[in-house]
Amino acid sequence: MHSFTKVFAVLFFMAINPLQAQQLTQTIRGTVIDQITKAPMPGATVMVLGSDPVIGTSSDVHGDFKLTGLPLGTYSLKVNFMGFKEIISPTIQLNSGKEVVLTIPLEENVTQIDEFVVTATEKDRTVNDMIQVSGRTFSVEETRKFAAAVNDPGRMATSFSGVTGTDDGNNNISIRGNSPNGLLWRMEGIDIPNPNHFVNPGTSGGGISILSSQLLANSDFLTGAFPAEYGNALSGAFDLNLRKGNNENREFTIQAGILGLDLAAEGPIAKNYKGSYLVNYRYSTLSLLSNIGLPLGDFVTNFQDLSFNIYLPTGSKSNITLFGFGGLSDQKGNALTDSLNWESEEDRYGSTFFSNTGAAGIKHSYSLNEANFLQTTVLASGNGLGTTSSRLDDNLQFQDRYYNKYSNSKITFSSVLNTKFSAKANLRSGVYVNQLYYNLREDDFEEGMRGLKTNINSKGNTQSIQAFSQLNYRPGERLTFNVGLHYLQLLLNNSNSVEPRVSASYVLDEKQRLSFGYGLHSQTQPLGTYFAEQEVNGQIILPNEDLGLSKSHHFVLGYDRSLTPYLRVKVETYYQHLFDIPIKSGADETYSIINQQWAFATDPLVNEGFGRNYGVELTLEQFMHNDLYFLLSTSLYSSKYKTNEDVWRNTAYNGNFNVTLTAGKEYKLKRERILGLNVRAIYTGGLRTTPINLEESIEKGEEVYYDHLAYTDQNPAYFRTDLRFSLKKNKPKSTRTWALDIQNASNRKNIYGSYFEAMDGEIKTSYQAPLIPILSYRVEF
Repeated sequence: MHSFTKVFAVLFFMAINPLQAQQLTQTIRGTVIDQITKAPMPGATVMVLGSDPVIGTSSDVHGDFKLTGLPLGTYSLKVNFMGFKEIISPTIQLNSGKEVVLTIPLEENVTQIDEFVVTATEKDRTVNDMIQVSGRTFSVEETRKFAAAVNDPGRMATSFSGVTGTDDGNNNISIRGNSPNGLLWRMEGIDIPNPNHFVNPGTSGGGISILSSQLLANSDFLTGAFPAEYGNALSGAFDLNLRKGNNENREFTIQAGILGLDLAAEGPIAKNYKGSYLVNYRYSTLSLLSNIGLPLGDFVTNFQDLSFNIYLPTGSKSNITLFGFGGLSDQKGNALTDSLNWESEEDRYGSTFFSNTGAAGIKHSYSLNEANFLQTTVLASGNGLGTTSSRLDDNLQFQDRYYNKYSNSKITFSSVLNTKFSAKANLRSGVYVNQLYYNLREDDFEEGMRGLKTNINSKGNTQSIQAFSQLNYRPGERLTFNVGLHYLQLLLNNSNSVEPRVSASYVLDEKQRLSFGYGLHSQTQPLGTYFAEQEVNGQIILPNEDLGLSKSHHFVLGYDRSLTPYLRVKVETYYQHLFDIPIKSGADETYSIINQQWAFATDPLVNEGFGRNYGVELTLEQFMHNDLYFLLSTSLYSSKYKTNEDVWRNTAYNGNFNVTLTAGKEYKLKRERILGLNVRAIYTGGLRTTPINLEESIEKGEEVYYDHLAYTDQNPAYFRTDLRFSLKKNKPKSTRTWALDIQNASNRKNIYGSYFEAMDGEIKTSYQAPLIPILSYRVEF
């Protein structure tokens, strides 16, 4: 009787506590494809590393595989196919809320008998097989785990060697001492407009990314000597890939927090059809932070965005993808109408600002035959931004001080052909044609006129053309060459550039690799710069309409070593020679567009400037192993520029050094709970500034600089520590995560710069962001 009572008690406990009676499981599935032709690979073996008994399967005739009933946890998959290199897909995090759906590309062996066995991992290589130097892949998991990254690729990238943020208030990044405006954004193989909210004209960054991490698949980040397919950029490139939605089950994600609300949905288009949809919407009111007492200013700030990726197979050899994003952001500040409350000149100003960006594309992918893969894309994109600013005078009357409204739209056609000649050689060639439309207006206050003066007023259209071809050749398993040519032409003034690119890597043994890269790169000027107006003898002229392209020679030498399967060290040294840089003409002029971060340059410029950036970078990285990862990035560098005065000066971004430690540890608790602790510490040299001429500033009532001392001052070294705490709980068919990001956890007052305060007649200091806590709650189901 006693035994029966015990059995009954156990059964009763299991009935009322089903979570304790079952082990939660989930599915990993995906597709194995040829890296070059994108063709599915039937019969590939997929094994779970370390499983006992062995867990594995083979891909079907469509290259698809599925592993079901896997207990929750972290997995690594090993994929094999005869005649192709073995690949390991590591640190796959399996949660109960969502299936894991992978696309795994395999690279063909040059010889059937390897000189030595090299097992590559997805972390060791970039998504784009043409990249040999200065490139790395990043994943959605990284954007989510990195402290203070807030799912933003730009902020995440500041953990990488050679990358520094220029301002806590935005995600602008300087790469190897270059201007933030030298960055290229691409999505699904085609150039896109700056995908950020709160964008300033002519910039490549903004307040926060429009793109949610929900849509991103593994993507590449490049910091120099790019392959030939990348053009119109001088410093770096984000090459973003979108993941396909789950084509078998509907899944949802909801995230709510101080930054707002984030909703995502994905699932199959129809039953028994492999098509899928993935859509994400976010809405945020950053002014909520001010309402809880955080010092973010008096501005009311809002943004919202929508992004999507729809995958439509149209046969065994072709598919169509519809993708895009759109973001709306605005900010409004009111002047203080009671003069007794004026404590600074800023209190007298009221302003409105908006920044809207969008892009929508259709991509057709077609396998022509076993050796040729064609991808054709048409993208319509555009952005509009504007600012109005007015100032209360001593009679409490508003006076217009600034007005701008910039509208740009573009239709881009792209066609890229991949040809696989053999296991040793493949060729990628393509063309990009842009039809550009612009409507630009900028008016600024002129003291002598006591009113607004027009700097830019232009409406019209023009075109740009880019073409490239690059050959990837592997004479043996050790050596890989990449040789290519890129062409860029702006038809507005027929400025153009023919750019050779070459890179190579040599595998010393199964643990070590040497790499080298060279490229000539060029970039058009921010569009508004071409239309700067100047009055000469009563006539309006455009002194910058014939400006040429900015250009740069990149040289990179690198060394990689795998210390263990999970730990690697990488060293790169580089030299960049910039030339044909727009500057102000004159032996006493110090202005160069290299240092321009905000707005369009409206002074007359000539392509006679130079720049040079050189340095060395060390990266020590452990991929997630035993629930621990870390990334130590260090850089020593110099960034200088020269104008007609023939003096090498520091650029604004010459901090000279940068050290960043990013790390995290996960602890498995009881009842399917996982505690995550993440930290990022940044120590970097301060940005360079130009001293303010106090006497002349007082006399004119506005900032006046000692231009002959350009960038001779330097801000104190920047130090910041960010923390992230997360608690994840898996339940049947759902995963719930609480997270707290603490930005600038030590509340250090990092200096942003100095400014002239007209009301006090003094030079004052402005500071970067204080301690900011960001709490969020996320549910996947």
